[in-house]
Amino acid sequence: MVAEKLFHRPARPAELLIRQVHVLDPRAGIDAQHDVLIRDGEIAELGEPGGLTGSSGTPEIHAAGKYLFPAFVDPHVHLRTPGQEYKENTETGTTAAAVGGFCQLIAMPNTSPTIDQVSVLKALTATAAEQAVVPTGFLASITIALQGSELTEMAALSDTGALGFTDDGKPVVSAGMLRKALQYQRLAGGVIALHEEDPALSGDGVMHEGAVSARLGVTGIPSISESTFVARDAAIARYEDARVHFQHLSCVESVEALAAARADGARVSGEATPHHLTLTDEDVLGLDSNFKMNPPLRSEADRQAVIEGLRSGVLECIATDHAPHARHEKEKPFEEAPMGTTGLETSFMAVYTGLVKPGVLPLSLVIERMTAGGALYGLPIPRVAAGEPANVVLVDLEREWVVGEGGYASRSQNCCFHGRRLSGVVELTVAAGSVVFASRGSGITTLTEVS
Repeated sequence: MVAEKLFHRPARPAELLIRQVHVLDPRAGIDAQHDVLIRDGEIAELGEPGGLTGSSGTPEIHAAGKYLFPAFVDPHVHLRTPGQEYKENTETGTTAAAVGGFCQLIAMPNTSPTIDQVSVLKALTATAAEQAVVPTGFLASITIALQGSELTEMAALSDTGALGFTDDGKPVVSAGMLRKALQYQRLAGGVIALHEEDPALSGDGVMHEGAVSARLGVTGIPSISESTFVARDAAIARYEDARVHFQHLSCVESVEALAAARADGARVSGEATPHHLTLTDEDVLGLDSNFKMNPPLRSEADRQAVIEGLRSGVLECIATDHAPHARHEKEKPFEEAPMGTTGLETSFMAVYTGLVKPGVLPLSLVIERMTAGGALYGLPIPRVAAGEPANVVLVDLEREWVVGEGGYASRSQNCCFHGRRLSGVVELTVAAGSVVFASRGSGITTLTEVS
């Protein structure tokens, strides 16, 4: 089963009664106040406020005025292991995810060495089974060493635990190589996820090509670098009747190309990031390298197109593209600094603050999109329903906080929302039936390993 391709360290099943909490689960059609009883790691019962009773000694949280959602799922994170543990590792990355309210992660293969061999994948899944706080799955690479010239043994990698395949960080430049991968996909199974970028068009660009890059005198990356590959690869996917997912789409033309391909019958999907939903290239004017990412922050028109794509369902999920870098790497001139931003600890809050509070998107839609990413790879969608494994997050939407003021759970601090005041504080995360994060003062024990 696909769910067996998630790995995490053993932990004690939760016993917990959450009282008078506003439960919002758009898929279950729940948007009302309830008591929620978690017993032996499962949601045992939803009852009228004040109507449920736990067994003797069951911890209780009085949560009037707070929200309980299905916990979030991130289909696109970089845990930097193996080979770059000075930036992040399995434990710190999954701890950051727990703090951010996530119950499932899918990690990318652009590590050192690349996840292109069964032996590397086996070592990673073993590490996750010992260290991952939140259930974590892995994508293997499409091509050996992400070089685009030789396919990996996709079937063997799938049998070993790979949820799918991607060369994320690099595009599959050769259309012929991508076609071979999609043909091999019929045997191997799993979704192929694509980082879309034409290197010949991106060149030495370091930010979006437009008025802001011209003003700064900085080499830009045109939006067609992304969108032309989206259109090309959607056409190949349709021709091969293959399943393809487009990662971190960022511009008008890409959303339009994806919508056209879907309307034409292609089995393709796409994701949006919190930074492309809430920030633009105007934020790069100060040349803060925390705003340097790939694809780059684009124009306001592009941002609006990504928002509309998320609203319409053309973009099916929100993914962080959590990409940690060490301080000494980011504290270089903008042109020299690596691309990438962290996002696990701020994802929901950034979208809630930037889009839900102003009335741009309904809260229910954001919750649906933030829990949908794992389903693209066949993983179960978290639900707040009796009999379901407990995968829930308790959030105080009224509380505000300043990003980075209290430090980060992640090993790296390169967050594009650093220093911003956001609304929404995660107070409790339950993942795979165990409490993986609880804020101070909750009285709930976290991360208790099974002896």
